[in-house]
Formats: sequence, structure tokens, C-alpha cells
Amino acid sequence: MASIKKYQSVHPDNLLISFDIKRMEHVYEIRASKPDAPHRHDYYTVLLIAEAKGKHLVDFQEFELKNQQVYFVSPGQVHQIVEEQKSIGYVLTFSRQFMLENGIESDFIEALHLFQDFGYSPPLEPEKAEFEALQKLAESIIEFNQSNKKFKEQAVGALVKLFLIQCNNFCSLSREENTQTAQAAVSLLRSFKQLLDIHFSEWHKVSAYAEALHITADYLNTSIKSLSGKSAKEHIQSRIIVAAKRLLRFSELQNKEIAYQLGFSEAANFSQFFKKCTGMSPSQFRSQ
Repeated sequence: MASIKKYQSVHPDNLLISFDIKRMEHVYEIRASKPDAPHRHDYYTVLLIAEAKGKHLVDFQEFELKNQQVYFVSPGQVHQIVEEQKSIGYVLTFSRQFMLENGIESDFIEALHLFQDFGYSPPLEPEKAEFEALQKLAESIIEFNQSNKKFKEQAVGALVKLFLIQCNNFCSLSREENTQTAQAAVSLLRSFKQLLDIHFSEWHKVSAYAEALHITADYLNTSIKSLSGKSAKEHIQSRIIVAAKRLLRFSELQNKEIAYQLGFSEAANFSQFFKKCTGMSPSQFRSQ
């Protein structure tokens, strides 16, 4: 059974450090050139990749590593980089504490649509000029982060926020959210995702979330799909499946124990649900 390592703090030797940025070449030195293994963080990670060849696995989704990509990994997501050659780029890591210290509200992170808590997390692929602008920002962040300049922390916080805003501006999938209707839809999506993260193992039906949000199930499904491309039902299924895959791959729990933990009254119901969503049984997935 494969085990999964969990990194709880941005800096392993100093729990008070809430932000870090490294060139990927430095990451190799720290890792002593050992291959990356599946792991998760309790903090946000941004991979700004200038040159790479290989694949990036995020919550069991596989993406081809290519030049000029930006990956966004949320706290709790399981990911692994499998490289065919040494990558060149930057790794930014920051905690929720860093966000609080720099006035970056969680609503701001949600509004960007860059970080996904689970499921499909494709990379951003900016144009050459856009990517170069992000590289310049990354170099500025490194310069301030390594300096002893006055207001260093405030400068780093402002630059990180600008970096994320630029990523959002370069994202072809970003949506206009200036109208009152659009803002209401974003607020609904945010509230739904917060409820889903808390209750996915006990609330399996759209109606439960709709009731908590004081709207109809049809309205919830339609609104969520219009903004995210997936219905509320699909989000619920994805969240359960990702949790199931993590437990099947990285725990010693039996199928019936996983079924109970995820809110299924019978192991058979869990197996049926898992196979319907993935095309294979839990045991088949675990043995891969």
C-alpha cells in the first residue's frame, strides 16, 4: 500500500514562515535529486514552469508537463510531478495565515477560479509575453523575499496578490463578473463549495444543499453549471470520488470502512456508485 506524505507548513524548520518561493533548481537540491512522490500540502502551491517535460498528477488527473504552464494546487489536493528532465521555473507556497497577514481574503481566492479544491485542475497556459510578465513578477518576489528591505513582508504580499491577479487576467476561461447577476452566481458557487467541502460525506443529494441555501435544486444545478461548466450533482459526485480514490490508494481501510466514512449505508451501494462514476470497481482501482 502506497503511503502519502503530508506537508503541514510552508517551511519545515520554521512554523512561523507562511510564504516561500524557490527556483525549481533549488527544489532538486533539497530533494537530493530523488523522484517526487505523491504528497499533499496544508497550504497553497503555484508552479510557474518555464521548461519541463513529463506529467503532473493532481487528484488522479494526469496533465502533460510543457513549457510555459502555471499549475495551482489547493490545500489537501494530492499531487505528484513525474519529470523526464529537470524542470526550470518557480514554486510559490503560501498558507492561509499568509493570506490573513496580507489582507488577501478567501473570497478573493475563490473569485479568481484558479485553485480547485478537488477534481479537474488543468494548467494555465499563457502566451509568451504573458508568461514573461509572470516570470518578472516571480523574480521581484524572490528579490524582496531574500532582502532585508523595510516593509519587505508587505511588498511580498502585494506582489503575490498581483501575480495571482495577472494569472486570472491571462486565463482564457476567466469570466466577466461585473454584473449583479454574475456576482450573485459567484457568491452562490462559493457558498455551495463551502457546504460541499463540509458535508460531502453526509449530503449526497442536490436537494440537501439547495435546502441549506434556501433555493430549489433545479436553480442550484442550473446556476452552478452556468458558472463552472458542471452541475451541482456532478460537483457532489466528483468530491465523493476524489475522497474515495484518496482513501483507496493511500489508506489501509477496507472498502466497507471507506463506504461508511463517505456516508454509504452499504458497501455494495458505494461500489455501485464508484463503478458508475469511474468505470471500475473500488477493488480494481486499488489494485492498479
